[in-house]
Amino acid sequence: MTVAPVTFSQDQATAYDAVADALRIAGIDLLDGALTPPREGQSSVVAITGKAGSGKTLLLAELYRAMKTAGVEIVSGDYESRKRAGKRTLAILAPTNKAASVLRLQGVPATTIHRILYTPVYDPDYEKIAEWLTGNGERPDVEGLTDQALDRAALFYKANASIPGALAAAGLRGSDFITGWKRREEPLDVGFIDESSMLDDRQFEDLKDIFPTLLLFGDPAQLAPVNQSGTMIFDRLPETRKFNLDRVYRQDADNPILDLAHALADPKLEFSDFEGMVQDIARTDDRVVWGERVEVDLMARSPVLVWRNATRVRLITAFRSVYGAPDDELLPGEPLICDGIELPLKHRKKRLDLEARGLIKGAQVVYLGPGRKPGFSRLHVVGAEDPQVSAASIVKIEKPDEEEPFIPFAAKMGATFLHGAAVTIHKAQGSQWDTVQVFAPDLFVAARMGRIEAGQPLWKRLAYVAITRAQNRLIWVVRNRLSKPTDALRIDDLAAVPAPLSLEEPT
Repeated sequence: MTVAPVTFSQDQATAYDAVADALRIAGIDLLDGALTPPREGQSSVVAITGKAGSGKTLLLAELYRAMKTAGVEIVSGDYESRKRAGKRTLAILAPTNKAASVLRLQGVPATTIHRILYTPVYDPDYEKIAEWLTGNGERPDVEGLTDQALDRAALFYKANASIPGALAAAGLRGSDFITGWKRREEPLDVGFIDESSMLDDRQFEDLKDIFPTLLLFGDPAQLAPVNQSGTMIFDRLPETRKFNLDRVYRQDADNPILDLAHALADPKLEFSDFEGMVQDIARTDDRVVWGERVEVDLMARSPVLVWRNATRVRLITAFRSVYGAPDDELLPGEPLICDGIELPLKHRKKRLDLEARGLIKGAQVVYLGPGRKPGFSRLHVVGAEDPQVSAASIVKIEKPDEEEPFIPFAAKMGATFLHGAAVTIHKAQGSQWDTVQVFAPDLFVAARMGRIEAGQPLWKRLAYVAITRAQNRLIWVVRNRLSKPTDALRIDDLAAVPAPLSLEEPT
């Protein structure tokens, strides 16, 4: 298949040339494909910023393809060859599983920042297969694997470029070939960081320690991390290292969701005016809906976006009530949000196992059912490359007007979860869903309070982030009511493959 050449706008071309110059100084020449070893002590950070629809993802994808064509080795979170000494490498990262999966859908092999901090330790026999698949070794002869199994692995890797996936195609489980995880000891080379508006200072410093050359992609109109006083890490870069994409691209038939998002830049726009725009567009375009109630059917896979925690808890309580969920257990299909992992230091390997599988703070999860041991859960980690996992779980269900959450069941220690039928707009950053419901009464309260963040009314920043989470359809919910479900919660659309990895309950 021939890929059509990309025509850049002037601002994209300027940004691309600036990145190419920074890479050439670092020893990677995209024009003639010349690669020289990295120089010690040399570092560079460049930021590409722009609002939703400005072409940041397009630019990232084109830079990735140019580096791959130049011979730069792509480092993923699933396997790293020991034979990469002297090679130039690139890792493409995002803060969350969902954000990384959005890039992977665009053909960009992205992984999470957390996943790249740790490297898998492979069984030596199966490492030979990985080296062969990545072009660093001869076809191996491994006891217990037939030539047909190796052929299946090669065919899968050619189509998907995933070592764990290829080994699974050969009939192996993760517990067969990955014996553990270790903290990265050696720095990498070039890092592309998507959704960099979500980074805080500590994460940024960690990334600078790992990557001498960093390219940040971020949206300055989003919400800054809670502990960043309204600023983003690229705000402090010199102006000569920042390149903003001003032009906004739209789908061929225009995109009313992006139109609404960018209308928020008008300093004269008031909340009532904005709601009038939403209502007007909803009359003529079914991609925008003026919602008189929250559609409960959508909440299991696409959470309602709210500003206030109290609203989030009320909506979650209503969601569980309409589905008849009992207080003492979860129903298969209920959505959860990972709130961290509660394990002592002596169980560090088990923590790394789960974090490497995508159970990091903020990960979206669907509950599949109880595990084989008390307190264990079978889970589907949304956006993870290998989504099925079984883990010791501590599930916390918050209730209105109660300080302490109710815990329907729990292991002694393990992965902790909050309910995910509704989430705050802050936590939704980095994620996208086909259809998004925004709870407008919360934004009305923010507008009435008159709060300002980074020089802009807070309600506008909240509305911008919430709206741009929608890929195809936006529901602007204006009343505090919930619909009745049309069917029971479901999990049949999720792969029901038993998870090979489990977190055993410590004794």
